[in-house]
Amino acid sequence: MEDVQNGIDTLIEQLKQSQSPKGSWDFPFETGIATDCYMIILLKTLEIDDDNLIRGLAERILSRQEKNGAWKLFFDEGEGNLTATLEAYYALLFSGFVQKNDGRLRAARRFIQRSGGIEQAHMFTKIMLALTGQMKWPPFFPIPLEMILLPASFPLNFYSFSEFGRANLAPIMILADRKFQLRAVGSPDLAGELKGREKDGIEWFRDDGAWRGLESFFAKSIKNLLGLPDELHKLATEKTKNYMLDRIEPDGTFFGYFSSTFLMIFALLSLGFKQTDPVIAAAVEGLKGMKCEIDGFPHMQYTTATVWNTSLISYALQEAGVSADDPVVEKANRYLLGHQHYKYGDWAIHNPYAFPGGWGFADSNTIHPDVDDSTASLRAIAGSVQGDPNYQHAWERGTQWVLSMQNKDGGWPAFEKNTDSRLLSLFPIQKASFLLADPSSADLTGRTLEFLCNETNLDRNHPSVKAGVEWLLKNQEKDGSWYGRWGICYIYGTWAAVTGLRAAGVVPGHHAIERAVDWLKGIQNSDGGWGESCRSDSAEKYIPLGASTLTDTAWAVDALIAATGRPTKEIHAGIKYLLDNLDQQNWTTRYPKGQGMAGDFYIHYHSYNHFFPLLTLAHYKKLG
Repeated sequence: MEDVQNGIDTLIEQLKQSQSPKGSWDFPFETGIATDCYMIILLKTLEIDDDNLIRGLAERILSRQEKNGAWKLFFDEGEGNLTATLEAYYALLFSGFVQKNDGRLRAARRFIQRSGGIEQAHMFTKIMLALTGQMKWPPFFPIPLEMILLPASFPLNFYSFSEFGRANLAPIMILADRKFQLRAVGSPDLAGELKGREKDGIEWFRDDGAWRGLESFFAKSIKNLLGLPDELHKLATEKTKNYMLDRIEPDGTFFGYFSSTFLMIFALLSLGFKQTDPVIAAAVEGLKGMKCEIDGFPHMQYTTATVWNTSLISYALQEAGVSADDPVVEKANRYLLGHQHYKYGDWAIHNPYAFPGGWGFADSNTIHPDVDDSTASLRAIAGSVQGDPNYQHAWERGTQWVLSMQNKDGGWPAFEKNTDSRLLSLFPIQKASFLLADPSSADLTGRTLEFLCNETNLDRNHPSVKAGVEWLLKNQEKDGSWYGRWGICYIYGTWAAVTGLRAAGVVPGHHAIERAVDWLKGIQNSDGGWGESCRSDSAEKYIPLGASTLTDTAWAVDALIAATGRPTKEIHAGIKYLLDNLDQQNWTTRYPKGQGMAGDFYIHYHSYNHFFPLLTLAHYKKLG
């Protein structure tokens, strides 16, 4: 136990030293090179002079190139990722700091051509290429602009989409409708170099009978709206524009996301906004404000994870024995208290009777809270509630908001309840299940149950708890694992599900817990650790990484501790791996453990290697 305490003390000290003066933890939210590429393309297209930033971003992009000329999203992705390589090639060429005949670009060009060219890139990349004049817009876009006029009572309407889906689709709908293009002087010409069989965008979308039926439904629904077609179109354009403008955060970004803000800037330009308009200038500055530094290079974050990091770290510190009265925890919790939401957001469309009270992911978020950040923040402030009316008020509002967000199927979503219509799968849009839907997930449901049953006075026979347990039991995989929507992937989901079920009173001998334990034991590595590949999400089954990681090991061991309630040889081996590798720095410590879109969007949380091992070591110590 002495080694365990030493490990705990080391991690506590590291976290204390890294706290910011405002009480938060500002670890980078790292998402590969895509945002770096798009920032270069944005600045060059708008002819904004910021050579220092562009040069720094170009250097970072080059530092991530593989020997074969490609770029990867994660270490074991194979030869490389076509979309990432195409974006890198375009950005580097556009930057002006790398010439077309440079050997690194020649190698990238060969990889892109060998991998199928522009046609095989992700839909978002094609949209970016179209709006910057590098390829034609498709003759149609599967979501008509007038859809925003359909009332919420319709079986499928604009608010049937997830919050993240609407944030990106609103500007895309305007851009696609106007087929807007803005090509700057000096823009490179990718035509002929990277194109292959493109046929006027016919390969942008899946074309099948199911979609045609839905398209016909939309056409009839829109035709039944009162008004002449031209008037309806103008009204839809205005409503979509206002949807964006009404959801700009204080930092100038649209919903706080890089992609939606990038697209909004071009959508507003297509509507006649001048580049000098305060809204566009603020949006550009908001994106610049997301810059962080990693390994000496600038990186444009997709968003910031400040609230998420701070809530999880504050809770882990307290689990490890740091008092809620300690200045580090007190400052963190004051920061969290100041970031609780008191505005109504889109979540109220499907949840009209609840009061605001959740927390968002980024420190700039004020209108779109999420369930996971809310339960994480509530866990963090739990020790500060007694005797302080401000915390008591925050606790009551937050807990009620979380309870109100339960889906009708018994699980919990991330941002909005009941936005998982089966009709969404009919849209011929790449990765529609990730972009358009916000279903119940094992990680959200498990973590919410763990919070409600361990941190509140909610009875385990409460209908919400029973429905959540039933959802988890129903959605366990055949091999005993659970799929985690927002992490990688099956280890993450299984950890959340097991800890949630145990908190809700499901006994260790229950067949679901026993199957999960057997699965975790069966995938343990010979070094005592665990490791899962990002390929699991696209494969829709567990894929071993071939190496152990600190975060995977912490999740797996914590799940086993919760499941068994006693030390086992598998737990001992996992703890030894953690203690032996706390200071490790290699590709496994940089490997993404978060996901946003299977096969396309992965997140390396720089904080995870600190607080998840701390949390697990603290729970292990409590076993005695």
